[in-house]
Formats: sequence, C-alpha cells, structure tokens
Amino acid sequence: EIDKWACQTLRKNRPSWDVLEGDIKDFNFSKYYNNVDVVTGGFPCQAFSYAGKKLGLKDARGTLFYEFARVVQEVNPPICIGENVRGLLSHENGKTLQGMISILDEIGYNVVPIQVLKAINYRVPQKRERLILVGVRKDIKVEYQYPKPHKKIYNLSDALKEGELFDSIVPKSEGAKYPEYKKQVLDLIPQKGYWRDLPIDIQKEYMGGSYYLGGGKTGMARRIGWDEPSLTLTCSPAQKQTERCHPDETRPFTVREYARIQTFPDEWDFVGSIAQQYKQIGNAVPVNLGEEVGYSIVGFLNQFYKSSKSK
Repeated sequence: EIDKWACQTLRKNRPSWDVLEGDIKDFNFSKYYNNVDVVTGGFPCQAFSYAGKKLGLKDARGTLFYEFARVVQEVNPPICIGENVRGLLSHENGKTLQGMISILDEIGYNVVPIQVLKAINYRVPQKRERLILVGVRKDIKVEYQYPKPHKKIYNLSDALKEGELFDSIVPKSEGAKYPEYKKQVLDLIPQKGYWRDLPIDIQKEYMGGSYYLGGGKTGMARRIGWDEPSLTLTCSPAQKQTERCHPDETRPFTVREYARIQTFPDEWDFVGSIAQQYKQIGNAVPVNLGEEVGYSIVGFLNQFYKSSKSK
C-alpha cells in the first residue's frame, strides 16, 4: 500500500500483519510461488496501449493492473480477485476490461463471467456498486460461485442506530462542516430531498451552469432519509457534487457515521487527519461486502483442496 496513512491504520488495527509500505513496482513476490491461496487487488481503470489486436501483459506496463497481473504470475495462486468501479465495464468501450481478461488468460487464468455486486444486497446500508474480476487458474476445474444476495436491504437507520447491524447507536466523533452558505441552502432541503426541492432562484444560484445541463444530478444538495440506504460515500463528505447530508441535522456524516455506513466495526481506528480518515473510509470496499466475497473464496478453495486430495 502506497498511502502512508492507510498503512498506519492497518498496522494499528492488525499489528500481526506484514504491511508493505511503498510502490508495488518495488516489490517482488516470487518467494510466495505456489504458497498462497489467493491474490486480491484493487486498481483504477487506466487506459492501456492497444499496440496489437490482442492486448498482452507487456502492453499494460505502467498501469496498476500490470502490477496486479505480475504479482499473480509470480505467486501462481489457485484464484485471484480484482476489484474495481462499475465504470470499468464501459471504459474505452469495454476494451480496457477485455484487455485485462486477455492478460489474465495469457498468464494462465480463466476469468469467471464478470459481475457487478450491489453492496445493498450484502448487508451494507449504502447504494454502492463494485465490479469483481475473478480469475481461476486454468488447471483447476472447480467453479467459482459469487456470493448469493441477501433478501433484506438495510437503511441509514440500521447503520446509525441500535439494531440488527450494530448493537449500539453510532459513537460520537469529529466530522467535516459545511460552509455557512451551503448550510443555509441545505437547511431548506427535506429528508430524501435534493436540489430540485429548493426555490427556483436558489436552485439557479446554487447549481450555477449545471442547472441548465441535462441529467438528474440527484446527488447534489442531497439529504439522506432514515428509511433508505445512503448514496455512495465519497472521499470528501462536503464537496459540492456529492452532498450526503444527515437526515435531521444540516451537516455531513461524521467519521464514525461514515465508517458505520461502510460497515466498519466501531473498534476499527483510522489514523491521520479527519480528511485522511474520510478518504480511507470512502475508498474502502464495504466491510460486509468484502466478507461475503471472502466466504465465497473460502468455499471455492475448500472444494479445490477436497478435489485435489481425492485425486
């Protein structure tokens, strides 16, 4: 992990972990060859150079996906999991994703049909989507199964109050503040409302040029309701395009409220400034979604080891 604050957070909460801080390019993982069950990684969808018709590993150099594929190649695990935003599906008209699939194919992995998992289906009170890229080593005949969606959808009340998800109300903590002008505007928004609930003259003033552009922009000047999941949290809770206002008070969610919406346990501490803490939480895969994917990997590995023993 290259972010020093994220590294400190991991070390604080998981003192037994070997956290490697720095640029992935500077690390070699060959010593783990055939000794590791799973390699996981998150990487942005950076554009590749499409030199040839079929994208190969060398064409992806300089991207984080290249580093992910390199580590998979060095370690040779039975399964690898990449995690990304939904936008990867359409990035460069789908060519980026196809490139990733062909690179994994080149290094000996079949990619399971891609799925976008909705966090709300996996005990997360937040409308967040994550694309999961699963590669299974070609010599393995066991099928990977995505986690099954839960029937129940949790809402903001489940996140911040005592209930099924948490056995206490959210702990008090620090949080960002809105500037006075924004606070005056957001004071006028009802629960579950957004900028279109403002008087027309304030809409025009607040939205500026984007008032006249198309699209719903439903995340702007948005106050979340208690009885709905939160919209996707961002890395900065007070920025203009993505307000996520508290249902009753005119303020952004605090650090601990943010963490609850991402289903972090209350005892998980974040290191760094308030801005750094928000960034770590906003960038994270929701904990309960990660847990469900984790169980699906365990299920796959159990089957794999059972089948390889019986041979």
